[in-house]
Amino acid sequence: MMLDPLAVEQERSVAKPQSGEESLWESERLSQVPYRVFRGHKGAVNSCHFCFEDTKILSCSHDTTAKLWDVSRCDPVHVFGDEHKAPISECNLTADNKRMVTSSYDKTVKLWDMECGQLIWSVSLEGLVNSCNISSDGKLVLCALDMDNSLYIIDSATGSKIAYIKDQHLSTITRCCFDPEIQRVCSVSSDRTIKLWDIKAQHATIIIRNAHSNVISDCRFSSNGHILCTASWDKCLKLWDINAGQFRHQRPDVLHKAHKGSVSSCTFSKDMSVIVSGGYDKTVVLWDVIAASKKLVLKGHEDWVLDVSLSANKKWIVSSSKDSTLRLWNIENYEKIPAVTENIRALGSTVVQCEECKKPFSFMNWDNPDLLKRCVFCRLATPSRICPLPPIPDPVL
Repeated sequence: MMLDPLAVEQERSVAKPQSGEESLWESERLSQVPYRVFRGHKGAVNSCHFCFEDTKILSCSHDTTAKLWDVSRCDPVHVFGDEHKAPISECNLTADNKRMVTSSYDKTVKLWDMECGQLIWSVSLEGLVNSCNISSDGKLVLCALDMDNSLYIIDSATGSKIAYIKDQHLSTITRCCFDPEIQRVCSVSSDRTIKLWDIKAQHATIIIRNAHSNVISDCRFSSNGHILCTASWDKCLKLWDINAGQFRHQRPDVLHKAHKGSVSSCTFSKDMSVIVSGGYDKTVVLWDVIAASKKLVLKGHEDWVLDVSLSANKKWIVSSSKDSTLRLWNIENYEKIPAVTENIRALGSTVVQCEECKKPFSFMNWDNPDLLKRCVFCRLATPSRICPLPPIPDPVL
């Protein structure tokens, strides 16, 4: 039987623990990518985020709690519990990590003080709250309801409702988020439609119908707000040039066959060079956006991967799963692993030396070698642009 050299085998040999922090790291037998498992939730872990300069991880779960974990110890340092009465669908943080918002199937959205761990306010709504987001300046809270497939915008200072966007979609809204400049909100749905709603104009300014061929499960803006990444049950990720509107006359960039099953989540690196995705095939995938190719596939979760996050220092990925755990993956030196380079060669790629850090890295045969003289981590230091595909007929809008 052929073995996947990138796979994390459940049956693995683990090096003898040394001391302190080193003993918390495990290394799977084949790919040797170090990882840690965070156990403590009693239900599916729906959302995960790095925070406090990558020293902490925030998660929320079907067990009705949110937890703040210490990265170095793998232990929760605070549990946000006893307030929600049903599964927490999502949690999000302000940019300064001072506030957290949680949404729940108990028909409430709640704002928390991260410094003292106390509840600031709770707002009751008319339906199950499937998703929530908080603006980068912490002033607005966005949430998506199953009732009337609607969106609510709430003033975070008072908990008062600012806007109610009824019938935003034809069916369930799966995810919603603010753009970085807090001018628009994006929502995606099981109706396969992407909608961007202008906060000042109070109406939808961009509607992309049939954006995917199946349910759209997640949406994330790039740090500059120009590119929108969407994940779908059609096993693809798509990158939409929202700023220039290039998708109107040529299709979005597509990362095909992102997973063997439905894609549940996606996230950008700050400079848009890297995307991390998680899927119902229980895997986490690291993508090089410029090359439009997979760089690493991480296996080990025992059930669906529901969310992923990339650390600011680009060394770690955290993933949360229906198996009630989180995994912290150390990807800093993955390009040097012999099993990884051998697998990349087998897939038809070339391994070269980075001109900057001198470490080996790979690029696929269809990549442009002129663009790939540095490894993905060195390229993260400078902005890059996504190479457009050749013009093809207009998509249905």
